[in-house]
Amino acid sequence: MPTGPARRFLATAAALLGALALLLTGCSLPSAGTSAVETPPTVAAGTLPAEARETLRLIDAGGPFPYVKDGTVFHNFEGILPSRPSDYYREYTVPTPGAPDRGARRIVAGAGGEIYYTDDHYKTFRAVRR
Repeated sequence: MPTGPARRFLATAAALLGALALLLTGCSLPSAGTSAVETPPTVAAGTLPAEARETLRLIDAGGPFPYVKDGTVFHNFEGILPSRPSDYYREYTVPTPGAPDRGARRIVAGAGGEIYYTDDHYKTFRAVRR
């Protein structure tokens, strides 16, 4: 297996060939500023756990938040949410009863007002409908 510059060249060439194949078959690439990521399934806010509804209330009120990391930038490294500028999303803890730490549940809020809920520490998301 190639290493270093040869590996990077092959990866770039493969990406370009893939893009060319899409164009030749009539498919299009996402335009700049959009994301190829599909919108996650939707869930009604009223069906979320009580702790998530309380976190939503705190977000709407601007705090105070019980965890130091609440309101910090969520970078979307997993690439599950639509691609946005690096400081677009903020994360908030949804307490998990019985968990010895912050638990796996979070709400991620976008600067455009969209809200996402995860109960498995960013593996999956559901868009929250209010």
